[in-house]
Amino acid sequence: MQVKHAEQAQTNPRYKAAVRDLLLQLADDELCIGHRDSEWLGLAPDIEEDVAFSSIAQDEVGHAAFYLNLLRDLDGEDPDAAAFFRKSRDRRNAVLAERLNGDWAETIVRRYFYDVFDEIRTEALRESSYVPLARGVAKIRREERYHLMHFQLWFTRLSAAGGEARERMNRAVEGLWPEVKGCFSLGGWERQLVASAVISLDSNEMERRWLNRMKPVFAQAGLQWPGPLPMVNQDGRCGAHSSHLEELLQTMGEVVRQDPAARW
Repeated sequence: MQVKHAEQAQTNPRYKAAVRDLLLQLADDELCIGHRDSEWLGLAPDIEEDVAFSSIAQDEVGHAAFYLNLLRDLDGEDPDAAAFFRKSRDRRNAVLAERLNGDWAETIVRRYFYDVFDEIRTEALRESSYVPLARGVAKIRREERYHLMHFQLWFTRLSAAGGEARERMNRAVEGLWPEVKGCFSLGGWERQLVASAVISLDSNEMERRWLNRMKPVFAQAGLQWPGPLPMVNQDGRCGAHSSHLEELLQTMGEVVRQDPAARW
């Protein structure tokens, strides 16, 4: 079955278009979150966390590069052009991944929310009918496991500390909660992706699993449970983004734009 579906990437235009869109979702999420991580270098609370964030940022950008290389294999799109020269309306990342870091509590909450989501999403890709994606995700999941452990530890420790730390964590949760649902969107190709077994879970099931993972962690950390996830105003999977993305793209591409013909 996997071989049959993998061949559709070249023979079935709808299958190919759906896989392409998903690869952009994956790459854009990882590229945005990795760049935001890199902005903590030299600013993290201690030198150990400087090193940790630098390493995690490199991992995430490396994952983005893997997905963009799959995109090149699929339809010939140049990975550098896809990473640096697409307009914000053509990006498919969740809005949660593009927003400014905020303070340390906000970064930890955003990172933990995202990493639990990404754990669920990559689990749903382990048996993808698009074989190159399934194979690559197996390696990525081994690296992401340590990211998740790192941010869950920070999430629970800061929350359990009480006082100002818990207050900041609660404010961060309240501020980020309206953007979480956008992570689970699979954009306009969801039906095709699920029907063709490119991904094994739809957006509703990914959201349900995320909430079930989150509730006991909130209870353990002593944080207020915010209730159901609200509908998002901007679905990044369909190209609707905040002004934060435009700023991020300008910063991320300021060097490469000096010589667009160079190989980066």
